[in-house]
Amino acid sequence: MTTSESTTSEPTPRDLTEAPALTGERADLLETLTKHRHFLRFTTRDLTDEQAGLRTTASELCLGGLIKHMTSGERSWGDFILNGPSAMPDFTAMTEADWTRRADEFKMLPGETLAGVLDDYAEVARRTDELIATLPDLGATQPLPKAPWFEADAAWSARRVLMHIIAETAQHAGHADIIRESLDGAKSMG
Repeated sequence: MTTSESTTSEPTPRDLTEAPALTGERADLLETLTKHRHFLRFTTRDLTDEQAGLRTTASELCLGGLIKHMTSGERSWGDFILNGPSAMPDFTAMTEADWTRRADEFKMLPGETLAGVLDDYAEVARRTDELIATLPDLGATQPLPKAPWFEADAAWSARRVLMHIIAETAQHAGHADIIRESLDGAKSMG
């Protein structure tokens, strides 16, 4: 089967996390994030690599690109929890070339496959799940990196970062549902 002919079956929640059983707040964070990851991944069920790279709306977004973006974002925020703002770029100093490279995370590039993109996302998900399970203190804070969209001198706790990852995943799962329905009429729900 050629790359453009391959399809990816529906992922299961067990594909997304192997984190230990948790209780309380950590269980709630993990359960909510796992649910929204599932809905995001579910939009790619039975698609070819070519379909995963198609723009089906006026937006620049495609399904594979959304998965890549969430992979990059979740990885960066996980690094931020562990290492602080040095884990992310100074967004106020990014050049046009930097922004162009960043835009590539929203596209399926030549040679990329949906299976590979989903595998990368699952690996990052496992790492984040492990952070949720093992961080000594969800209240530990780090100063935010420089960016025009962050308040100057603000700091976020690990808890707030995890809630941000959940919110971003849920928002992009909604975007993905619209893109998929525009592609072939398939819906995540309903």
